[in-house]
Amino acid sequence: MTTTEPKGRLFGKVAIITGGGGAIGGAQARLFATEGSAVCVADNRFEAAETVAAEITKAGGRAIAVELDVRNAAAWGDAVARTEAEIGPVSLLCNNAGANFRVGFEEQTEDQFRLIMEVGLNGAFIGIKAVVPSMRKAGSGVILNMGSLASIRLGGGSPAYAAQKMGMVGLTRSAAQSFAKDNIRCVIISPGHVDTPFIRGNNEHSPNSWETSIDNPENFERRLKATPLGRLQRPEDIANAFMFAATDDAAMITGSMITVDGGAGM
Repeated sequence: MTTTEPKGRLFGKVAIITGGGGAIGGAQARLFATEGSAVCVADNRFEAAETVAAEITKAGGRAIAVELDVRNAAAWGDAVARTEAEIGPVSLLCNNAGANFRVGFEEQTEDQFRLIMEVGLNGAFIGIKAVVPSMRKAGSGVILNMGSLASIRLGGGSPAYAAQKMGMVGLTRSAAQSFAKDNIRCVIISPGHVDTPFIRGNNEHSPNSWETSIDNPENFERRLKATPLGRLQRPEDIANAFMFAATDDAAMITGSMITVDGGAGM
């Protein structure tokens, strides 16, 4: 009697992961690859995408890196075309790309509002439209959108971020309803407080000062106390939820939200 190695929960799948050079997107890309998926690591920071793709390839997986500004429909078309040509029709899409400026309603500028909405919501919409024809070629698909605690209840921060994340709920439900006939599911995963550079570092797409960064012990403790399970989430926690939603274990889940917040949204 012979035995074979397990092929992985995503064997034969092809994923495009936006924000794939970042902490959460990178964790998804690595996990999906270990479970058998070929991965297109897409990021507007090409070097970051290349780093993650190289790690996957070195570990024996299949990955390519593409530079992608999610606001640009032509760039999406190029990313999908290259993915199909090099690793096959797209069956999984993870919309992670996002931005935030942590200021109140009266302080938020129109430019900040537009950028947050264009990257997080418009970018996901354009991406869905770009990949659905490829998913039809693949015979099925799963679209996974990044939500937030702001998708559940409003905080005291950026009005654009709140609008974008609430809007992602509607976009998810609309896509789920529109493409169920094509055997394409759409799910939103909403993290709580995740320890990543998005809330720790000072980045162009998510600037932080001492007043907002969790490098500030007071801010860290505030977020920690708001999490009943007693720790901030890690990128791997979110990747595991994306993995579950991508597999046939979640075959009857569509148009729904999966919350991974340690209880912070209660």
